[in-house]
Amino acid sequence: MGNITIKTPEDIAGMRIAGRLASEVLDFITPHVKAGISTGELDRLCHDYMVNVQGTTPAPLNYCPPGYTPYPKSICTSVNDVVCHGIPGDKVLKTGDVVNLDITVIKDGYHGDTSRMFYVGEPSILAKRLGDITYECMWLGISKIRPGAHLGDIGYVIQQHAEKAGFSVVREFCGHGIGKVFHEEPQVLHYGRPGTLEQLVPGMIFTVEPMINAGRREIREMGDGWTIKTRDRSLSAQWEHTVLVTETGFEVLTVSAGSPPPPAFIQERQAGAPAGVA
Repeated sequence: MGNITIKTPEDIAGMRIAGRLASEVLDFITPHVKAGISTGELDRLCHDYMVNVQGTTPAPLNYCPPGYTPYPKSICTSVNDVVCHGIPGDKVLKTGDVVNLDITVIKDGYHGDTSRMFYVGEPSILAKRLGDITYECMWLGISKIRPGAHLGDIGYVIQQHAEKAGFSVVREFCGHGIGKVFHEEPQVLHYGRPGTLEQLVPGMIFTVEPMINAGRREIREMGDGWTIKTRDRSLSAQWEHTVLVTETGFEVLTVSAGSPPPPAFIQERQAGAPAGVA
C-alpha cells in the first residue's frame, strides 16, 4: 500500500462531515454565479460562509506546496479555458462563460474537497456537452470503485468516455488521497489501463476529479504560478467528488441537499446493486 493511509471509523465520520460542508458551500454560492459578478466576489462570499457560518477553514488559503508561492484565495475559480487553480480576482463573469468552482474546507482537522461546473446564462452547445461528458466521466470513474478494483480501472473508463466524445484528458493533474492531509497518496490518474496501479481496499478515501478539454490535452502555466490553461485555448471542464471505498463498493462523501444527482445510467446501475452500494 505504500504510504496510503487507511481511514479509521472515526476518520470516516469526520470526512463525511467535512465532505458535506464542502458541498454545502457550493449549494450556497450557486445563486450568486451569474453575469456581472466577479470571481473575487464569489471568493469573498464563500470565504465568509465557510468561516462565519460553517466554522470551517478554507484549505486553499495560503496553501503552499514545495516550489509554489502561497495560494492567495479561499476557493479556485477556473473560467472557460482555465483547466484548474484559477485565482479569484477582478474577472467579471459574462453570459456564456463556464466556470468551475473548487472548494476544500477543513473541519476538525478533516478535509472535504469537491468542485462543480456552472454555466453563466445559456451555455454554447459545445460547453454544455463538455460539462455533461465530464460529469459522466467522473461518475463512470466512481462507479468502478470497490474493494479489489484498481486505480487503473478508474482512469481507463474516464479516458475511454472522454476520448470517444472527441475530448482529451489532462495528464498533469490528478485526483489524490485526502484526509487530515489535503493531498496524500494515492494519485488517482484520469487515464490508464484496467488492472494496473494500486488495488483498492476498504477505508481508502480519495478524490475523482477529471479535467477534460474540448481540444487538445496540452496545458500551459500562467505567470501567477498557479493558473493552468489549455495550450490551444479550448474550453476545459472539471467535476470532483471525494469518495470512500466501502466493504461493498463506494460512498460519495461530498454530497448535500443541492448536489446534482448522478447521471441516469449510474442511478440505474445502483438500483440493481447490492444493498450498501451508494
